Amino acid sequence: MADRLDQSDYRDDILRLLFVCCHKDLPATQQIALALRIVSGLSVRQIARAFLVGESAMEQRITRAKAKVATAGVPFETPGAAERAERLGVVAAMVYLVFNEGYSASSDEVEARAALCDEAIRLARLLLRLFPAEPEIMGLAALMLLQHARAAARHSPEGEIILLEDQNRGVWDRPMIAEGLALVDKALRHRRPGAYQIQAAIAAIHTRAKTFAQTDWREIDALYAALERLQPRRS
Repeated sequence: MADRLDQSDYRDDILRLLFVCCHKDLPATQQIALALRIVSGLSVRQIARAFLVGESAMEQRITRAKAKVATAGVPFETPGAAERAERLGVVAAMVYLVFNEGYSASSDEVEARAALCDEAIRLARLLLRLFPAEPEIMGLAALMLLQHARAAARHSPEGEIILLEDQNRGVWDRPMIAEGLALVDKALRHRRPGAYQIQAAIAAIHTRAKTFAQTDWREIDALYAALERLQPRRS
Protein backbone atom coordinates (compact mmCIF):
# COMPACT_ATOMS: atom_id res chain seq x y z
CA MET A 1 0.00 0.00 0.00
CA ALA A 2 2.73 2.50 0.92
CA ASP A 3 4.45 1.94 -2.44
CA ARG A 4 1.20 2.51 -4.32
CA LEU A 5 0.49 5.70 -2.38
CA ASP A 6 3.83 7.16 -3.37
CA GLN A 7 3.69 6.20 -7.04
CA SER A 8 1.63 7.50 -9.96
CA ASP A 9 -1.80 7.62 -8.30
CA TYR A 10 -0.65 10.27 -5.85
CA ARG A 11 1.28 12.35 -8.38
CA ASP A 12 -1.92 14.06 -9.46
CA ASP A 13 -1.30 17.67 -8.43
CA ILE A 14 -4.89 18.47 -7.45
CA LEU A 15 -5.27 15.38 -5.27
CA ARG A 16 -1.91 16.01 -3.63
CA LEU A 17 -2.88 19.60 -2.82
CA LEU A 18 -6.16 18.46 -1.28
CA PHE A 19 -4.31 16.30 1.23
CA VAL A 20 -1.84 19.10 1.91
CA CYS A 21 -4.63 21.60 2.68
CA CYS A 22 -6.44 19.19 5.00
CA HIS A 23 -3.92 19.63 7.82
CA LYS A 24 -4.87 18.59 11.36
CA ASP A 25 -3.75 21.95 12.81
CA LEU A 26 -6.67 23.64 11.04
CA PRO A 27 -10.33 23.18 12.08
CA ALA A 28 -12.18 20.92 9.65
CA THR A 29 -14.34 23.72 8.24
CA GLN A 30 -11.25 25.82 7.56
CA GLN A 31 -9.48 22.88 5.92
CA ILE A 32 -12.34 22.36 3.48
CA ALA A 33 -12.86 26.06 2.79
CA LEU A 34 -9.17 26.58 2.15
CA ALA A 35 -8.98 23.59 -0.16
CA LEU A 36 -12.05 24.70 -2.10
CA ARG A 37 -10.62 28.21 -2.53
CA ILE A 38 -6.97 27.43 -3.27
CA VAL A 39 -7.12 24.01 -4.89
CA SER A 40 -10.43 23.95 -6.73
CA GLY A 41 -10.61 27.67 -7.40
CA LEU A 42 -14.19 28.16 -6.22
CA SER A 43 -15.22 31.71 -5.42
CA VAL A 44 -15.99 32.82 -1.87
CA ARG A 45 -19.65 33.06 -2.91
CA GLN A 46 -19.69 29.48 -4.15
CA ILE A 47 -18.00 28.18 -1.00
CA ALA A 48 -20.33 30.18 1.26
CA ARG A 49 -23.32 28.69 -0.54
CA ALA A 50 -21.93 25.18 -0.03
CA PHE A 51 -21.55 25.85 3.72
CA LEU A 52 -24.88 27.71 4.00
CA VAL A 53 -23.22 30.81 5.47
CA GLY A 54 -22.84 34.43 4.36
CA GLU A 55 -20.02 35.54 2.09
CA SER A 56 -18.44 37.78 4.72
CA ALA A 57 -18.42 34.95 7.26
CA MET A 58 -16.78 32.63 4.75
CA GLU A 59 -14.23 35.27 3.75
CA GLN A 60 -13.26 35.59 7.42
CA ARG A 61 -13.00 31.83 7.77
CA ILE A 62 -10.65 31.55 4.81
CA THR A 63 -8.62 34.53 6.02
CA ARG A 64 -8.22 32.93 9.45
CA ALA A 65 -7.07 29.69 7.85
CA LYS A 66 -4.45 31.50 5.76
CA ALA A 67 -3.30 33.45 8.84
CA LYS A 68 -2.98 30.21 10.80
CA VAL A 69 -0.73 28.79 8.11
CA ALA A 70 1.36 31.96 7.94
CA THR A 71 1.82 32.69 11.66
CA ALA A 72 1.86 29.24 13.22
CA GLY A 73 4.32 27.70 10.81
CA VAL A 74 1.88 24.95 9.85
CA PRO A 75 3.99 22.44 7.91
CA PHE A 76 2.17 22.02 4.63
CA GLU A 77 4.60 19.55 3.14
CA THR A 78 3.28 16.50 1.35
CA PRO A 79 1.86 14.22 4.09
CA GLY A 80 3.02 10.66 4.55
CA ALA A 81 0.83 7.58 4.07
CA ALA A 82 -0.45 7.50 7.68
CA GLU A 83 -1.37 11.19 7.62
CA ARG A 84 -3.16 10.77 4.30
CA ALA A 85 -5.37 8.10 5.87
CA GLU A 86 -6.16 10.45 8.77
CA ARG A 87 -7.14 13.27 6.39
CA LEU A 88 -9.21 11.08 4.09
CA GLY A 89 -12.59 12.01 5.58
CA VAL A 90 -11.99 15.74 5.12
CA VAL A 91 -10.72 15.24 1.58
CA ALA A 92 -13.81 13.16 0.76
CA ALA A 93 -16.07 15.91 2.11
CA MET A 94 -14.25 18.50 0.02
CA VAL A 95 -14.60 16.41 -3.13
CA TYR A 96 -18.34 16.04 -2.53
CA LEU A 97 -18.73 19.79 -1.98
CA VAL A 98 -17.06 20.39 -5.35
CA PHE A 99 -19.51 17.93 -6.91
CA ASN A 100 -22.50 19.60 -5.29
CA GLU A 101 -21.38 23.01 -6.52
CA GLY A 102 -21.57 21.68 -10.06
CA TYR A 103 -24.71 19.58 -9.52
CA SER A 104 -26.70 22.49 -8.07
CA ALA A 105 -26.01 24.71 -11.07
CA SER A 106 -28.98 26.55 -12.56
CA SER A 107 -30.02 25.69 -16.09
CA ASP A 108 -27.96 28.46 -17.69
CA GLU A 109 -24.84 27.33 -15.81
CA VAL A 110 -25.13 23.57 -16.29
CA GLU A 111 -22.75 23.20 -19.23
CA ALA A 112 -20.08 25.46 -17.72
CA ARG A 113 -20.23 23.93 -14.27
CA ALA A 114 -20.59 20.28 -15.29
CA ALA A 115 -16.79 20.27 -15.25
CA LEU A 116 -16.94 20.49 -11.45
CA CYS A 117 -18.93 17.24 -11.31
CA ASP A 118 -16.52 15.57 -13.72
CA GLU A 119 -13.52 16.74 -11.69
CA ALA A 120 -15.04 15.52 -8.42
CA ILE A 121 -15.71 12.10 -9.92
CA ARG A 122 -12.18 11.97 -11.32
CA LEU A 123 -10.75 12.73 -7.87
CA ALA A 124 -13.00 10.11 -6.27
CA ARG A 125 -11.69 7.51 -8.71
CA LEU A 126 -8.13 8.50 -7.78
CA LEU A 127 -9.02 8.16 -4.10
CA LEU A 128 -10.36 4.69 -4.82
CA ARG A 129 -7.01 3.72 -6.34
CA LEU A 130 -5.29 5.02 -3.21
CA PHE A 131 -7.74 3.40 -0.77
CA PRO A 132 -9.27 0.45 -2.66
CA ALA A 133 -10.66 -1.23 0.49
CA GLU A 134 -12.39 1.86 1.96
CA PRO A 135 -16.17 1.41 1.59
CA GLU A 136 -17.02 5.08 2.24
CA ILE A 137 -14.86 6.15 -0.72
CA MET A 138 -16.67 3.54 -2.81
CA GLY A 139 -19.93 5.03 -1.56
CA LEU A 140 -18.80 8.57 -2.35
CA ALA A 141 -17.82 7.67 -5.90
CA ALA A 142 -21.03 5.69 -6.41
CA LEU A 143 -23.21 8.50 -5.10
CA MET A 144 -21.70 11.05 -7.47
CA LEU A 145 -21.81 8.70 -10.45
CA LEU A 146 -25.47 7.81 -9.89
CA GLN A 147 -26.47 11.44 -9.46
CA HIS A 148 -24.45 12.71 -12.42
CA ALA A 149 -25.79 9.91 -14.64
CA ARG A 150 -29.16 11.69 -14.64
CA ALA A 151 -27.72 15.04 -15.76
CA ALA A 152 -29.14 14.92 -19.30
CA ALA A 153 -32.67 14.46 -17.96
CA ARG A 154 -32.68 17.07 -15.19
CA HIS A 155 -33.58 20.16 -17.25
CA SER A 156 -36.12 20.86 -19.97
CA PRO A 157 -35.14 22.63 -23.22
CA GLU A 158 -36.56 25.78 -21.60
CA GLY A 159 -34.20 25.37 -18.64
CA GLU A 160 -36.80 24.23 -16.10
CA ILE A 161 -35.87 21.54 -13.57
CA ILE A 162 -37.52 18.19 -14.33
CA LEU A 163 -38.45 16.21 -11.22
CA LEU A 164 -37.30 12.61 -10.95
CA GLU A 165 -40.87 11.41 -11.45
CA ASP A 166 -41.02 13.04 -14.88
CA GLN A 167 -37.49 12.43 -16.13
CA ASN A 168 -36.83 10.49 -19.33
CA ARG A 169 -34.93 7.51 -17.98
CA GLY A 170 -33.92 6.58 -21.50
CA VAL A 171 -31.34 9.38 -21.57
CA TRP A 172 -29.72 8.47 -18.26
CA ASP A 173 -26.05 7.49 -18.68
CA ARG A 174 -26.19 3.70 -18.36
CA PRO A 175 -22.41 3.02 -18.27
CA MET A 176 -22.08 5.56 -15.46
CA ILE A 177 -24.99 3.93 -13.64
CA ALA A 178 -23.43 0.47 -14.05
CA GLU A 179 -20.17 1.73 -12.54
CA GLY A 180 -22.03 3.33 -9.65
CA LEU A 181 -24.18 0.28 -8.92
CA ALA A 182 -21.13 -2.00 -8.90
CA LEU A 183 -19.46 0.28 -6.35
CA VAL A 184 -22.58 0.37 -4.16
CA ASP A 185 -22.77 -3.42 -4.08
CA LYS A 186 -19.05 -3.72 -3.36
CA ALA A 187 -19.19 -1.15 -0.56
CA LEU A 188 -22.17 -2.74 1.18
CA ARG A 189 -20.45 -6.12 1.23
CA HIS A 190 -17.91 -4.64 3.68
CA ARG A 191 -20.72 -4.20 6.26
CA ARG A 192 -19.24 -0.92 7.52
CA PRO A 193 -22.07 1.49 6.66
CA GLY A 194 -21.45 5.21 6.32
CA ALA A 195 -23.35 8.27 5.15
CA TYR A 196 -22.03 8.19 1.59
CA GLN A 197 -22.84 4.50 1.22
CA ILE A 198 -26.41 4.96 2.46
CA GLN A 199 -27.04 7.92 0.17
CA ALA A 200 -25.57 5.94 -2.72
CA ALA A 201 -27.84 3.01 -1.87
CA ILE A 202 -30.85 5.35 -2.03
CA ALA A 203 -29.71 6.66 -5.41
CA ALA A 204 -29.21 3.07 -6.56
CA ILE A 205 -32.83 2.19 -5.79
CA HIS A 206 -34.01 5.10 -7.91
CA THR A 207 -31.79 4.13 -10.83
CA ARG A 208 -32.70 0.44 -10.65
CA ALA A 209 -36.43 1.19 -10.90
CA LYS A 210 -37.61 0.95 -14.50
CA THR A 211 -40.31 3.53 -13.79
CA PHE A 212 -41.01 5.98 -10.97
CA ALA A 213 -44.02 3.89 -9.94
CA GLN A 214 -41.83 0.81 -9.49
CA THR A 215 -39.54 2.54 -6.98
CA ASP A 216 -39.08 0.55 -3.75
CA TRP A 217 -40.21 3.30 -1.37
CA ARG A 218 -40.24 0.99 1.64
CA GLU A 219 -36.52 0.32 1.23
CA ILE A 220 -35.84 4.01 0.67
CA ASP A 221 -37.68 4.85 3.92
CA ALA A 222 -35.56 2.28 5.76
CA LEU A 223 -32.36 3.74 4.34
CA TYR A 224 -33.34 7.29 5.30
CA ALA A 225 -34.05 6.03 8.81
CA ALA A 226 -30.57 4.49 8.92
CA LEU A 227 -29.08 7.75 7.68
CA GLU A 228 -30.96 9.66 10.38
CA ARG A 229 -29.52 7.36 13.04
CA LEU A 230 -26.06 7.85 11.64
CA GLN A 231 -26.39 11.61 11.20
CA PRO A 232 -29.19 12.92 13.46
CA ARG A 233 -30.66 16.22 12.36
CA ARG A 234 -29.95 19.23 14.50
CA SER A 235 -33.03 20.77 16.09
